Amino acid sequence: MTVQTARDAAKVRFDERGLVPCVMQDARSGEVLTLAYMNEETLLLTLESREIHLYSRSRREIWRKGATSGNIQRVRQIRYDCDGDALVALVEPVGPACHTGERSCFYRDLEGTADPEVDAPAAPGEPAPLPYEALAELERTLLSRQHNRPMGSYTVELLEDPRLASEKVREEAAEVVKAVSSESEERVAEEGADVVYHLAVLLLARGVSMAEVLQILNGRRRSS
Repeated sequence: MTVQTARDAAKVRFDERGLVPCVMQDARSGEVLTLAYMNEETLLLTLESREIHLYSRSRREIWRKGATSGNIQRVRQIRYDCDGDALVALVEPVGPACHTGERSCFYRDLEGTADPEVDAPAAPGEPAPLPYEALAELERTLLSRQHNRPMGSYTVELLEDPRLASEKVREEAAEVVKAVSSESEERVAEEGADVVYHLAVLLLARGVSMAEVLQILNGRRRSS
């Protein structure tokens, strides 16, 4: 354990049981993956190894996320709240976060129709996707098309012909500019979505992820 690691862990206020809640969040997409607890030892292990380690309240033992399943979570950053008694770990997940096989443990809508029993499956179409989830889901879909190459897929056609994908980006960009000048807000949004989709395909064909593009934008942020 380094001196700096000890200093960082000392910033956290553990509760009377010696625990602190930690939300695991996908560092690329912002999607919330799971909630669990750490004690001081697991926090130190996490900081040192850069992989999530947790404390099981039911088993009263330390465990490394993914030790059995292989679905580890690599730590990019850990944030703590204003009171210092709660953590958010920004992670790169390898495989599903939930032991049910779902990407996130939060796969049911409290006001939805899914079975409320422990580990019950999700209900079709629930929860409704939110705007911040769109890019991540799009990229996962595109990667699936790239890997599986289904017959008749428009995405596959574009991936196999970067020149066509480039032409479509130019075409759709012109369409959104036209819509801005003479069409409804709904049409502007639709044309904008077409630009984003075709740009994502073109980037993937070149081996560039949306996360890399967004990180460039982060680097261009200016303080007010």
